[in-house]
Amino acid sequence: MRGVVFDGERVRVVDDLEVRDPGPGEVGVAISAAGLCHSDLSVVDGTIPFPVPVVLGHEGAGVVEAVGEGVTHVRPGDHVALSTLANCGACADCDRGRPTMCRSAIGRPGRPFARDGRPLYQFASNSAFAERTVVKAVQAVRIPKDIPLPSAALIGCAVVTGVGAALNRARVDRGDSVLVIGTGGIGLNVLQGARIAGALRIVAVDANPDKEAVARRFGATDFLTSTEGVRDVLPTGADHAFECVGRVELIRQAVDLLDRHGQAVLLGVPPATADASFRVSSMYLDKSILGCRYGSSRPQRDIALYADLYREGRLLLDELVTATYPVEDFEKAAQDAREGRVARGVLTF
Repeated sequence: MRGVVFDGERVRVVDDLEVRDPGPGEVGVAISAAGLCHSDLSVVDGTIPFPVPVVLGHEGAGVVEAVGEGVTHVRPGDHVALSTLANCGACADCDRGRPTMCRSAIGRPGRPFARDGRPLYQFASNSAFAERTVVKAVQAVRIPKDIPLPSAALIGCAVVTGVGAALNRARVDRGDSVLVIGTGGIGLNVLQGARIAGALRIVAVDANPDKEAVARRFGATDFLTSTEGVRDVLPTGADHAFECVGRVELIRQAVDLLDRHGQAVLLGVPPATADASFRVSSMYLDKSILGCRYGSSRPQRDIALYADLYREGRLLLDELVTATYPVEDFEKAAQDAREGRVARGVLTF
């Protein structure tokens, strides 16, 4: 079968990939579509360290082909969106409703794939850039069959992370002011998360002025091409500032642009060794800096919720898919993503 493999030096689309059958508590899925997220590219450029060789992709949707022993919540033929959280469901963090903190879901890549008899790692417990994959049952979330699979694919990362950051981590409330730095796939979803939450003023910042129309479509009330004008729009600062780019200087600006009791939420991914600084004295007015993993989500709940919001017209998905590519055109999709020509490109099988 076809898949996108990174061997530590180059990325190749191969056609001789193999994947094992699902075991107990696992689901085999035929991938129909998978979004190309910057996290996949960050593995390739070394920003996110990951063992190789690895099958890339982590934002996918498809059709259940087979289920292992003990799996009852999905069955062959169901449409599913895939989560990256291979959480155990039984530890203290899972029991508290914090599956993103489950230690079984962090840093333990499996190797269900093989090529020429050599095992390959699975990226983010998912590897959606393959015609078929195997995931833990908890990662497969059934969705209505009337949702287009290229749109549904984006729920599993961009939507869960961005909307979840606004609703779950920051807990944006009605009337709040929100600053979003960077309007790529994650930033656009923070914008619509803030809109759904009822934020009154939502300021989007992106160096590319061509992104203004789509930012406003997703919920921005104001659009700026740099943070220099934020104080003109929000004189006392923002209740919530989301950094969605992954640059330390923008993290500092997000912190500096907070109002009293404001919180900066970090979503962008700088290099693993990057350090950021802030003025300590500015924090004593109850300001906070928050990390955010995967939108602080509970995927079985949140993915189903976002699917329902989409069907009600309250959450945008189709507008995120600005280009689709056959998997063989991975390099073009990756280049378009690096150069910011697409909000989200989707690979199709």
